[in-house]
Amino acid sequence: MPAAVVPQGVIEPSNIDESTDSQTEIIPPPSQTREVDDGQSDRSTPVVPQSVVGSLTIDRSTIDSQTATTSNQSQMSEVVAAGSTSVVPQSVIESLHINGSPDCQTETNPTQGQTREEVNGRPDISTPIVPQSVIRSQSTDQSKVDGQPVSAPSQSRNVANVRPAVRHTLEGHTREVTSVAFSPDGKQIVSGSYDRTIRVWDVRTRKLALKPIEGHTAMVQSVAFSPDSKRIVSGSTDKTVRIWDGQSGTLAWTLNGHSDWVRSVACSPDGKRIVSGSDDQAVRVWDVETGGLVLGPLLGHTDYVYSVNYSSDGKQFLSSSRDDTVRMWDAETGHAIRTFRARSPIWSATFSPDSKQIVSGVHGGYVEVWDVRSGDSIILQGHRDTVWSVGFSPDGDRIVSAGKNGQIIVWDAKLGKAIGSLEGHNEWVASVQ
Repeated sequence: MPAAVVPQGVIEPSNIDESTDSQTEIIPPPSQTREVDDGQSDRSTPVVPQSVVGSLTIDRSTIDSQTATTSNQSQMSEVVAAGSTSVVPQSVIESLHINGSPDCQTETNPTQGQTREEVNGRPDISTPIVPQSVIRSQSTDQSKVDGQPVSAPSQSRNVANVRPAVRHTLEGHTREVTSVAFSPDGKQIVSGSYDRTIRVWDVRTRKLALKPIEGHTAMVQSVAFSPDSKRIVSGSTDKTVRIWDGQSGTLAWTLNGHSDWVRSVACSPDGKRIVSGSDDQAVRVWDVETGGLVLGPLLGHTDYVYSVNYSSDGKQFLSSSRDDTVRMWDAETGHAIRTFRARSPIWSATFSPDSKQIVSGVHGGYVEVWDVRSGDSIILQGHRDTVWSVGFSPDGDRIVSAGKNGQIIVWDAKLGKAIGSLEGHNEWVASVQ
């Protein structure tokens, strides 16, 4: 897992403060009012203190040698996060619950679904929702599921923490950093910000590899490298997807088609296509070389699309939404394959490296892991608030999740247990990789 990076900006190469704690970056939540670049009030985004703005921090997770095993030390390496100072782990929560397949359904003909009670014309997500499956487990004598012992979600939040070891703080962005990603070779980091710029950093020197990339006319919500690092892709609240030359930073294509904010972009494993998700409730697939629309708009979601991601073999891609669902699509035809349903909006979803599982971060304050084949799921509890971002380690053994209150938790993916909590961010953590 990559180095704990907590972005919010970028630093001038000459004044890197390795001891300064950065504060959390945030991706706009749907239930609060924000001020947009044109000065008009729009959808949602909490106001962030100026002290939070403009920093990118690389943290090295450390484990207390007196309480952690050698195995844990070797497996807890690095994490990238858009937020603030991250701390590292050691022990902890043993809360998981298994849900049956009713929450997952095969999709043959996607249609507009039902939304829950609405407030002011939008779904009311102001109060975290406790999954019904968890409620059932606490009110019935259900000691086993599928023949296996099941424990009810822990309420203790007994997570051990250690003092954070901040490696570097990169400053330069003038507003909140919303998205960060490592290049495939791990030598560079790309960051996107509300200041409308994209910045590329050299991991070794901690200096800007390119001058700030400009072109978007509004906030940059999502950034990604192509598999060969030759392209950088970005999505923005200016409703466009843009493709940039990864070596020079020059603009290659501006992709128009979405009618609302572009929340998320991802490159296919072969580097030939880009998938994008938008507040217009649609998913679109683009050709990297020509900038042309290949598939879409793909419809089925009934609310904002928050995240999109490809499977490792490129045969499917996922989209998660404010409509409480994750949808899996055929990457070649654009046909909806199946729908996985949570109990509140799903901010982030991604495949495991072997594409056999899907992990999601849920507004209700929990992580849910689905088995792609059976549709069964496990609920991981430990977060105290909305989970904004989730990801798997390259070997699939670990899951990392980050949330609204600045908490980052690392989980054992096979056991469904928390290995540790990375405390240190003072504000929301919007992105982890």
